[in-house]
Amino acid sequence: MVLFYFGACFALMQITGNLRKMDTELVDSVPQYTLGLRDILDPLESIDMNALIGKPIRLEYEGYFNSVISGQKMNKAFGEGLTYQEFMGSPQASPSIMRPELSEIHNGIALRDYEWEVKHHLQPHVVYISLTSNYKVGVTRDRNMPYRWIDQGATQAIVLAEVPYRQLAGLIEVSLKEHISDKTAWQRMLKGVVEDQRSITEVRDEMAAWVPAEYAQYLVATPDFTEIKYPVLEFPEKVKSLKLEKVKVIEDNLIGIKGQYLIFENGVTNIRSQAGARVTIEV
Repeated sequence: MVLFYFGACFALMQITGNLRKMDTELVDSVPQYTLGLRDILDPLESIDMNALIGKPIRLEYEGYFNSVISGQKMNKAFGEGLTYQEFMGSPQASPSIMRPELSEIHNGIALRDYEWEVKHHLQPHVVYISLTSNYKVGVTRDRNMPYRWIDQGATQAIVLAEVPYRQLAGLIEVSLKEHISDKTAWQRMLKGVVEDQRSITEVRDEMAAWVPAEYAQYLVATPDFTEIKYPVLEFPEKVKSLKLEKVKVIEDNLIGIKGQYLIFENGVTNIRSQAGARVTIEV
């Protein structure tokens, strides 16, 4: 095995490839993170990220992105690893991704791509309540649980309603926005701060009472909640965002992972938001 020297440590592995969001699996309430790189679009070796916590890592940005859809080389990515043209036309960046209430595929109307929207939006969805630093409401396909909750850094989550298609979930979410946030305060989430001391079942019951009568049939009567314990040795007191495009190199000890963030001793970096970036990783 080749050893690579950086800082005061020797690296056991060096891989160059394009970032994708980390895959996750929940085992005994603890997320197991795997970073699967691509050689443009072709899969490369996967890295067990949990095994690297407490160890030094070096990430170097190679100066460009490759589109996660076409592989096209680009200096700047839009959305999560798209070219500008793809961002404006791909169903992966459709307005109904961020605003589910805009989806019309259940009426046979596609915003961008009929087959893609049938596959992803004309499917059972859930409306959920999750706890990051505060409670929030969200929407996801039922098959995305608990991965969606892990990606947002939730420590607890519970299903509020189950619906047959995306727009309906979005309409329920919109009806609750006056009573609960639909955003994650990512900096407080990364500090491990919890500002609301109510139980998640209490909040779920409060939100259920605010759901309009026309949607009450979709409420889940007695849901269990999911608890998530992130592999973090120490939460940072201050959160400094490190973007590879700007800093070029991150060389630091990995002290935890939460959501799609790698937490280092001197900053954090969001892997998902940098999808498509060409990097060299030494661990």
